Amino acid sequence: MEWISVKDRLPENGQIVRTKIDDEHGCRNDQNLKRGDRLWWLSDGSMYIYYAPTHWMPLLEPPQS
Repeated sequence: MEWISVKDRLPENGQIVRTKIDDEHGCRNDQNLKRGDRLWWLSDGSMYIYYAPTHWMPLLEPPQS
């Protein structure tokens, strides 16, 4: 799978995806998140994060509950 820029396309609301920030400072914050309209949430929905990922990709396997 290849990374998708959030500028090109966003995942569906509520879909858990792998995300990262990839910019002039390098790659970081590689983790599973889900989008809820304009906010990004931890995959369990317990809290939103204070940054916006630059890239995402679908998960190869659904996360285990």
